[in-house]
Amino acid sequence: MLVLPLAAFIGLRYSRAKQKNRFISFISLSSLLGIMLGVAVLIVGVSAMNGFERELRDRILSVIPHGELESAQGPFANWPALVKQVEQDRQVIAAAPYINVTGLLQKGNEMKGVALRAIEPELEDKVTQMSQFITGDGWQRLAEPGYQLILGKGIADKLGLQVNDNVTLLLPNLTADNKLSAPRRVTFTLVGLLEMGGQLDHSLGFIHLNTGNELTAGVNGVAFKTTDVMDAVSITRRVAYASGLLVYIKPWVFSQGNVYQDIQMVKALMYVILFLVVAVACFNIVSTLVMAVNDKKGDIAILQTMGASSALLRNIFIVQGLLNGVVGALFGVVLGVIVALNLTEIFQFFESLTGQKVLSGEIYFIDFMPSLVQPLDVVVIASVAVLMSLLATIYPAWRATKVKPAQQLGHG
Repeated sequence: MLVLPLAAFIGLRYSRAKQKNRFISFISLSSLLGIMLGVAVLIVGVSAMNGFERELRDRILSVIPHGELESAQGPFANWPALVKQVEQDRQVIAAAPYINVTGLLQKGNEMKGVALRAIEPELEDKVTQMSQFITGDGWQRLAEPGYQLILGKGIADKLGLQVNDNVTLLLPNLTADNKLSAPRRVTFTLVGLLEMGGQLDHSLGFIHLNTGNELTAGVNGVAFKTTDVMDAVSITRRVAYASGLLVYIKPWVFSQGNVYQDIQMVKALMYVILFLVVAVACFNIVSTLVMAVNDKKGDIAILQTMGASSALLRNIFIVQGLLNGVVGALFGVVLGVIVALNLTEIFQFFESLTGQKVLSGEIYFIDFMPSLVQPLDVVVIASVAVLMSLLATIYPAWRATKVKPAQQLGHG
């Protein structure tokens, strides 16, 4: 049989006993539910931010180069030598050339602006994992004779394109005196689709480097992969200075860093706001215990006459109040973890129910609600909730030690 210390035994009995004052029971239940919901919502919210951070790291940063050097004075005269020089940096894993081609795609009466990237597939595979998100054998077919094209699925859907369809690319055409004339028209065959489930599906396309050389003046950029993605700014700057060329420095932070900063900021704000929600619930514990102390003054007086110390009386009500915090945090953890583990499916269900997309791939870098439960986050959230509950019991427990037995028993 489990033997409990006297303070814990009495405190648990008070918690289980039916309260004469129903209002005390209501406030006690409210504090428990408040802590439970606060903990659950905080776990769900933080897990969602962890999910966004994971998707940014594993999805976006796997297909976007960690750093880029883009020429400020026309194409590079000797890009193979520049690629080798970039790869000599101690923190650069691999480098690959590219050409930016901006144009307008036309299919029938439908038109869509697109940013095409001319790449060498074999070299690109060393820098990014873009090939993992290309359907079928499109990545391999990109090097076939003729004008081959890979498009984001959002662009293809907009134009009503299927793999193996032809589409016309309209390119700006300058005359000898730098005036615009009729656009240059080039017919491409769609050989694959980029399916990442996000913003890149609606804006990006790929052609082979040789094709890009035919359509433009030549290679105007070198992309590379680093050993430390979080130090990409300083690495890119160092590589640029070592090249001795006039180039634009473009680490991933400049294009996607705002997304990363937003995730960190929202995560921090969520901790602050939802811990305030738990704090409000803990104030209910104060109210419950103050009323419980007033309700139990006769019992307290009897315990004092039997020799109960002030520490014993304090601990009785600390146990009674802490029980709400522990039970609320426990149920909150269970509820929060269950919801967080199924958050993606829950959002998909509501999207199918309402017919509305919560995250549009045209606006956000992903088009679904991610979630990643980190055990350490759960432990920290539950521990803080219990600690705040413990702090909430201190004043009412102190009040219990100030009861005067003579007055209480005399009124009896």
